Amino acid sequence: MRDRKLRMGMVGGGMGAFIGAVHRMAANLDGQIELVCGAFSSDAKRSATSGRALFLPESRIYDSFEEMITKEQALPVGERMDFVSIVTPNVMHFAPAMMALENGFPVIIDKPLAFTLEEARALEAKVLETRLPFAVTYTYTGYPMVKQAMAMVRKGDIGTVRKVMVEYPQGWLSTKVEDTDQKQASWRADPARAGISNCFGDIGTHAANLAEYVSGLEITEVLSEIRATVPGRILDDDANVLLHFENGANGVLSASQVASGEENDLKIRIYGDKGGLEWSQKDLNTLIVKDHGNPDKIYRTGGDRGGYLYDEAMQHTRTPSGHPEGYIEAFANIYRNYAEALRNHAEGKPANPILDFPGIREGVQGMALVKAVVASTKNGNIWTKV
Repeated sequence: MRDRKLRMGMVGGGMGAFIGAVHRMAANLDGQIELVCGAFSSDAKRSATSGRALFLPESRIYDSFEEMITKEQALPVGERMDFVSIVTPNVMHFAPAMMALENGFPVIIDKPLAFTLEEARALEAKVLETRLPFAVTYTYTGYPMVKQAMAMVRKGDIGTVRKVMVEYPQGWLSTKVEDTDQKQASWRADPARAGISNCFGDIGTHAANLAEYVSGLEITEVLSEIRATVPGRILDDDANVLLHFENGANGVLSASQVASGEENDLKIRIYGDKGGLEWSQKDLNTLIVKDHGNPDKIYRTGGDRGGYLYDEAMQHTRTPSGHPEGYIEAFANIYRNYAEALRNHAEGKPANPILDFPGIREGVQGMALVKAVVASTKNGNIWTKV
């Protein structure tokens, strides 16, 4: 695999699908991966039209993921896809992921991992059985300054973590957009396709994953209030959650899709007994470092800042200072690191710990959090174990 691009097959992500295009851009950015086949829609005609628009040969555009996996597995090793990227609505995550693993194909999948926690655990068991590389695209772990924050916490720069505050406000569902046939809203508002939670399952899990990634601590217990604020909406569009972490630290998570006027203002603040860190997606190339009793320090990303940035940040930076790197680059960091893990796996080598990415464990934890958060509210806003 070292002397060629890795060959990717895609399930979902056809015409009108936002996240599929993002995955393809991210996979392509570093020149390590090429799209060779796909089943881009549950509608065979739409899949065919999408595949042609991506300049794929007719023989590699499939009517279903079952056909894709079966026919790709039958191709010679030098021609078939190397891994599968799954970018479907939540309800369609489990089946293609499980079939891919059963046929020997590694998987990279959009979050959340599955439709239910039970499905997530079944996938975890299969990954442990097959030992195939598996990635879940919790995108925000790919930002260089998030890597820097994570590394600073791990190296003890802020001391023992005491408190984590994380928020993710959006405003795009402030009205009942799903009634206008807006594709992204319609499936997220539908329990049959999204699952038991919309807001927390969609963006609250991103915030929780960011909190766990930077702190290095798993959330063990939650107390939540989630609700649908827009009349007639079934699933939650707003979530407020108190957190307990495994070392005794506590936290607060706020996620909303009805914060009118907000875009994707993801932010984390983490405090230890020596200092604190603050990062916001609105100023994603900046990390604020707080030292009690001293002025704040402003850390900036950039390929020429090796004097104070750790390798974890530098290895995920492509450009010199002043050249912003954003959402697509963060997504691409996950794909690049996953590609390296695939190559190492093929050669029987261990993964490079600095080139990390969210995996099956993080995926299962996300689904466990969704279940616990929904249960906490349903049972009267009580502390609920994850």
